[in-house]
Amino acid sequence: MRSTLSQLECSRTACAETLSPAPARNLCPACRSPLLARYDLDLAGETLTLDALAKRTRSMWRYAEVLPDAPPVTLGEGMTPLIHARRLGEELGLERLFIKDEGLNPTGSFKARGLSAAVSMAKAVGASAIALPTAGNAGGAAAAYAATAGIGCIIAMPADTPAANIIESRAFGADVRMIEGLISDCGRYIAERAAGEGWFEVSTLKEPYRIEGKKTMAYELWEEFGGELPDVIVYPTGGGVGLIGMWKAFEELGAMGLVGDARPRMISAQAQGCAPIVRAFEQGMAESEYFEDAETVASGLRVPKALGDFLILDGIYASGGEAVAASDAELMAACLDMARLEGIFAAPEGGAGLVAVQQLVATGRIGAGETVVLFNTGSGYKYADAWQAALRK
Repeated sequence: MRSTLSQLECSRTACAETLSPAPARNLCPACRSPLLARYDLDLAGETLTLDALAKRTRSMWRYAEVLPDAPPVTLGEGMTPLIHARRLGEELGLERLFIKDEGLNPTGSFKARGLSAAVSMAKAVGASAIALPTAGNAGGAAAAYAATAGIGCIIAMPADTPAANIIESRAFGADVRMIEGLISDCGRYIAERAAGEGWFEVSTLKEPYRIEGKKTMAYELWEEFGGELPDVIVYPTGGGVGLIGMWKAFEELGAMGLVGDARPRMISAQAQGCAPIVRAFEQGMAESEYFEDAETVASGLRVPKALGDFLILDGIYASGGEAVAASDAELMAACLDMARLEGIFAAPEGGAGLVAVQQLVATGRIGAGETVVLFNTGSGYKYADAWQAALRK
């Protein structure tokens, strides 16, 4: 059981640049677009089977054939619960509504998956420090995995980032720098300094391996559904790497002959205060436009323009999916529903996903008999202020 990583490939089909996986890589040198990891899937498919997985470690690294070729830097990430949300489903008229609770990962969010993969490869190629911008949960995950790996970590955060994310990042030993503005301003801060300071930048989609960790959410669904795929996946979308990664994983599973041609409809859930993907989808655009004056209580969704927006939209269009926006009031009310009916203390981002389900059921675009998976991407414990405000109403 080992990685079959063969090369890196530019995500722009018009470019098609290919590179070796090492040394450490950021964007495509030809067109500055994200790079994607590619594998020998014929070889991977010989050993990556449901029977083989039954005997493997209970972490995302059980899918070693399609993960980076590096000794894992791991805290036990992955294999999060897939909960059949019967009471919530009954209220919505859905027989098969499931919630994949990523808040039970190390550091309390799905970001653990991506940063485990990225830090593993960064350490393997000799990086002495990683650096990234974050609106919250990625910072804590980066700091934790950098601490485990014994390398430095520099984080730029918006000044209004939830306190829990700042505290945990500093507790893990990261150099946290508070920046006035949005995550885009933090990204500019890191990009301007990384080369001169000798930092390896692990910003969203500026290196090719965070997506590889996050795609394991799709491999887990395939395994949890006994080799089948759900009809609909609802995913809260900021930078969108989870959605991009899962779509990539479904294509890999298909190439290995482990699933048929059918794919889940990919639903992007955003906040009304920052909905560039929703706007682009409604206008049939291939890329989004910068969302001015972005503001939402769901800090992970406050990404005014994602670097991989064209990949997010590709997945939505190709799957026959949708993009739906929720107000802050709606998404926090949905979080209360998840807590009241299912005992899940969700992040506001997860609430946005539930609002998308509610809207699509109400308009008949999700059917009563369909298998629907809603991702709660983080723990509500990271958002004490948002929850206190919601409970006072």
